[in-house]
Amino acid sequence: MVSFTDPATFLKQSANIPVVDVRAPVEYLQGHIPGAVNIPLFDDRERALVGTAYQQSGHESAILLGLDIAIPKTSLYIDLLRQSTNTGKILLHCWRGGMRSASMARVFDQAGWEVNVLSGGYKSYRQFIRHQFSKEARIVVLGGFTGIGKTKILESLAKQGEQVIDLEKQACHKGSVFGSFGQPPQPTNEQFENDLYSIWSVLDFTQPIWLEDESRMIGKVTLPDPVYNHMLNGVLIRLEVDLSFRVDCLIREYAHFDKVMLADAITKLKQRLGGARTSMAIKALENDRFAEVVEIILEYYDQAYQFSIARRKNKLIYPVNISGMETETAASYLLGYLKNQIGYASDLPRL
Repeated sequence: MVSFTDPATFLKQSANIPVVDVRAPVEYLQGHIPGAVNIPLFDDRERALVGTAYQQSGHESAILLGLDIAIPKTSLYIDLLRQSTNTGKILLHCWRGGMRSASMARVFDQAGWEVNVLSGGYKSYRQFIRHQFSKEARIVVLGGFTGIGKTKILESLAKQGEQVIDLEKQACHKGSVFGSFGQPPQPTNEQFENDLYSIWSVLDFTQPIWLEDESRMIGKVTLPDPVYNHMLNGVLIRLEVDLSFRVDCLIREYAHFDKVMLADAITKLKQRLGGARTSMAIKALENDRFAEVVEIILEYYDQAYQFSIARRKNKLIYPVNISGMETETAASYLLGYLKNQIGYASDLPRL
């Protein structure tokens, strides 16, 4: 049996029913519903041939060519699905909910599967999730200068049961010219948004949601506008620690990387640091004077962060000094501060 459903219902069902994406591999790699299995009706070359036939000879010619390609591969589609799932139900989609999903739905239906097709296809899914990012949320942004250890505190907050979105983890980038060091390749912007929504969709929006303060762009990916606006309008807890702690933290995090890579990253800051400061930093790097390198670079990053703070749309900024605290202690202290000084969930602004 083949049925059709809207994106909201489709995504709820995907928690228990496998999702099959029948678009071409190149489309799937650009962005897909997290967890979806790709069983393409056409491979990339075949998709291009059908598209060319449509442009040059029209709709009917494209359909006939598509049938010539797809019909001999029917048993392959079924074998691939059997390898991917042992359930009797599947969720299925193509780009716009058109002929590709209809064709594959018929094949799988006749082979014994119960098929639920996403109305409007992947395009409707994308429209749906982007709209959902505008949902009211109680955002708490964890900010502060580079090297304070915000990511580790977020991890500790998550262990203590708080709702945390690690944007840098999702982006596979730490947001600076050194941000790609030690990270896997970044996802496409489209996939970044899809993965982010998979976290966003299961949050309790009556309770605080913790994020690290970020620029609109994290490496090569861009935050969805609604999420970025949430961050600009949310409560900002600005962490403060001694400079020596920050320097030590950054040395531990980056000094083990190849010096050529580090020097290349420093050179990218030349326009902002100035030629003399850049040369000083690279010379210090060559001589293993890592503390000097960090202090020079922090001059720029601290100024940049001060500028970003000044651009916030509200002034809900709460400075909190956590000097001398262990990560777990700092996280617990912030929870108490949120409750007693700012006002826990019920008093936080809804955005």
